[in-house]
Amino acid sequence: MSHTKIIAMPVLGKHAINTYLVLGRRAVVVDAGTPGNGRRIHDQVAQHGVDPQDIALIVLTHGHIDHFGSATELHRLTGAPVAGHIADLGPYSTGRSRRPYLPTGTMGRLMNRSKAMHVTVERVEPDVLVRGEMSLSDYGVEARIMPTPGHTAGSVSVITDAGDLVAGDLVANSFMGLITGRPANPPFHDDPLRNLASLREMLALKPTRLHVGHGTALDPDRVRQWADREEHRLRKLAAKGRLPRRTEPASSHAEPTTGAG
Repeated sequence: MSHTKIIAMPVLGKHAINTYLVLGRRAVVVDAGTPGNGRRIHDQVAQHGVDPQDIALIVLTHGHIDHFGSATELHRLTGAPVAGHIADLGPYSTGRSRRPYLPTGTMGRLMNRSKAMHVTVERVEPDVLVRGEMSLSDYGVEARIMPTPGHTAGSVSVITDAGDLVAGDLVANSFMGLITGRPANPPFHDDPLRNLASLREMLALKPTRLHVGHGTALDPDRVRQWADREEHRLRKLAAKGRLPRRTEPASSHAEPTTGAG
């Protein structure tokens, strides 16, 4: 069995928005950044000694435009098929994240005012529709796609047999990675309590590191401690009816409701 290696490929700043190269017998790319990043990801893959035409699969962790914005461009450049969860097929097929965004704090509220968050990007048609846990062995890496709903309905993570977890937006570094090593929420969650449950399910698999969409890799013990505090905070908000969450079916574009998780 070949060793599986995780390589961060930032597309904004040093680590504000990350994509990842998962290397085993072949190469898999996780996430595709914001619009216009396809060539940058392609070139970073080549800089790490991999022929971009040899990419076996592009895995999208969820349907936000900073994670699938260049998926179709990268597909054209490499010929690699794209995998995405069926519950986020709406955003993928329309090129629009579900509206409205549900901010998790000040950063999300500020970002929600930016026009860049509300653009329509190039649509992507996943060649591989993920519905449940899925092995990536046939794509040349000893890893699994794991459904981790909550951030969005169709959020997924990738965990290697060696224990590296590519976690998408299950958790982030503070302020979009500006404060590294400190676990925090990403700017938005559709269902914060469901996301936290997914995070705990992944932590139960005892990952060695969490490689996140925003910031540097996180220590799992530190994430566990943060998750305990975060659950207490969220439960208090839910008890007061102040915890927004999206409750409509994934294909719906209705307004979110506010209530307990």
